Amino acid sequence: MAFISNGTTILDAGAFQASLGSMVLLSEQTASASASISFTTGIDSTYPIYKFEFINIHQATDIANLSFQGSTNGGSSYGVTITSTFFYTSHNESDTSTQFVYWTARDLAQSTSFQPLGHDAGNDNDQNYAGSLYLFNPSSTTFVKHFMGDVQSTMRSDFSFRAFTGGYFNTTTAIDAIQFKMNSGNIDSGTIKLYGIKDS
Repeated sequence: MAFISNGTTILDAGAFQASLGSMVLLSEQTASASASISFTTGIDSTYPIYKFEFINIHQATDIANLSFQGSTNGGSSYGVTITSTFFYTSHNESDTSTQFVYWTARDLAQSTSFQPLGHDAGNDNDQNYAGSLYLFNPSSTTFVKHFMGDVQSTMRSDFSFRAFTGGYFNTTTAIDAIQFKMNSGNIDSGTIKLYGIKDS
């Protein structure tokens, strides 16, 4: 079975998980003081779903937000129109503050800006980003292209910060490249992997 969605728990309801056998590693890139990381090959009609995994993404600049945008011209430019939502949970190390918030400052409404995947991550040696981003049917020339992000980070103020992002590229042109970057400074280190997920 390629996907599990039985609605029995809050994590299962409306979500899915790809079985290991359905995922095919297409490429990976490791940052080294990189201004951005771009995937300009491998995103095509071969798979209906693509998954990016973020592993130990460390930012060079304090209070930096990991973000992404899409391209319809193989990465020559990034700035496809996006409409999205953004909510988060947070909890600090001293156990004095918790939050569960929809945040309009991080969503986009028919914008060509980069979509944030987190907020105010720190650049201490032990602080980083980890998580995933799904892109659905990017080669369709009929429908808009949906995405869902689930990214965990360590905030500069020592909070655990988990951000949930969902939305769509509002275009019927195929999305064939994705770029990741920080809103400030570069990506100091870390790995991003791109998987194709086979049709069930």
